[in-house]
Amino acid sequence: MSKLERRDFLKLAGAGAAGLVGMQVMRPTAHASSGAEAGEQQWAMVIDQSKCTGCGHCTLACRAHNDISPEISWNEVIQVEPVGDKDAFLPRPCMHCEHAPCVDVCMVGASYYRSDGIVMMDYDKCIGCRYCEIACPYQARSFNWEKFDGENPAVPEWGQPEVERRPRGVPEKCSFCYQRIDRGLAHGLTPGVDPDATPACVVACPTGARVFGDLNDPESKVSKIINSRPTVRLRDELGTAPRVYYVLATPEAFEEAEA
Repeated sequence: MSKLERRDFLKLAGAGAAGLVGMQVMRPTAHASSGAEAGEQQWAMVIDQSKCTGCGHCTLACRAHNDISPEISWNEVIQVEPVGDKDAFLPRPCMHCEHAPCVDVCMVGASYYRSDGIVMMDYDKCIGCRYCEIACPYQARSFNWEKFDGENPAVPEWGQPEVERRPRGVPEKCSFCYQRIDRGLAHGLTPGVDPDATPACVVACPTGARVFGDLNDPESKVSKIINSRPTVRLRDELGTAPRVYYVLATPEAFEEAEA
């Protein structure tokens, strides 16, 4: 597990410690991603930092369902400085930015937007130049230097593979478990509500630290949280407009989470 100083996390989040007191509630956005036609749904995730215990269940479920090498993490959990006497963690999937630098720099169109806001990879098109990995301000991509052809130690305890393994020599990333979303919608399920249609990391979280849903639906869990509680997005000052929102850990938030 990586470690990150809390002051660095707050800097990434665009909120200094003194600014937390007066932080405004962030209204959810549901704009189409750059160059993409807006779809009916616009998916987003909320992560409540005060509920994250650093258990790593999200990472393991992600590895199982997306058949990821144990040497790679699409969903990293970073330990940050304690909040009072409480340990604090920063889960970090791909941010699925509306204005994603990784898409901008890809010269072959391997990184692209779906109409629902998910930033995807076409691994067959990827030439392994790693420009996207360098351009990402969130370090959300992992280059697979070696071919993964062994057993997946996260299977079957944490789930079964649902997608094909990527070829060697491409940067891999979180896809919000698009395969679960698409399969669920085809069967009349609601992502963020029905487990079979929801990203594996959200389903696996034992404390409910992750919430998933549609920004275009005011009744979705993500919309209700963003509309009612102060949230931040990492490196928001860059104009990337991430689709992952954080409820920051504070002493008061820890007390509320334990109540």
